[in-house]
Amino acid sequence: MKKLPYEIKLTYIIVIIVMILFLIFIVFIILIYNRKQLLYIKEKQLKDSEYENQLLQKELEKQKSLENERLRISHDMHDEIGAGISAIKLQSEILKLQINNDKINTIEIDELIRISNDMNNSMREMLWSLNGTNDSFPDFSDYCRNYVENYFSKTNIQLTFSSVSENKDAIVKTELRRNLLLIIKEASHNIIKHSSASEVSISIFQQSNLLKLEIKDNGSGFEKTDSKGYGLTTMQSRTENMGGDFSIISDSSGTKINVSISL
Repeated sequence: MKKLPYEIKLTYIIVIIVMILFLIFIVFIILIYNRKQLLYIKEKQLKDSEYENQLLQKELEKQKSLENERLRISHDMHDEIGAGISAIKLQSEILKLQINNDKINTIEIDELIRISNDMNNSMREMLWSLNGTNDSFPDFSDYCRNYVENYFSKTNIQLTFSSVSENKDAIVKTELRRNLLLIIKEASHNIIKHSSASEVSISIFQQSNLLKLEIKDNGSGFEKTDSKGYGLTTMQSRTENMGGDFSIISDSSGTKINVSISL
């Protein structure tokens, strides 16, 4: 049998080596591709897991917020309605004694009516604060306007109320609405009871992501050492608990309260 020339043998060997190298290269490419695919799948699974964790975290925060709101409502109902019912019970017992003695006092009847009205107003405010359809800035400012106009109508104090909004669709959330209304109520009570003012102005502004409240009167003012009985600590605490800024200036020319809170 005739032997193959050396050159041909070398050529075969080179071809075989090249084919082996090519196969190794193909296998290497396949392994790298598979590795990248596995890494991609793992990264995708990790991203999906992170996204699911974020959704779960948001859901937990939402549930926590709802639970806190339920607790707040139960506390409010316990405080407002419980105290009101106790007061009505007491007034009813007083009236019962007066009926038995044939000495009905109209003052006690008027007090019973007042307590009932206060309870009714408290319930209306709770329902208003919980109603999501009242979240818009116009609805919030209209409610505040109606409240203060009714409140000061029973006095000789001249009220000026104004509201300005850059965005009529701005949302004022439940907790913010409730706390701002309570601040307005406390400040209005202080003005009537302590200030000897003849004029008061209440302004609500919505600018960018801020909600600003300004309450001014032309009363006699007060010293800082005399401010404990004015509920100022409570108003400041309500503001700061919502991440806002609270300031007050009071002198012989009157008192000015400023509240600024992010929406």
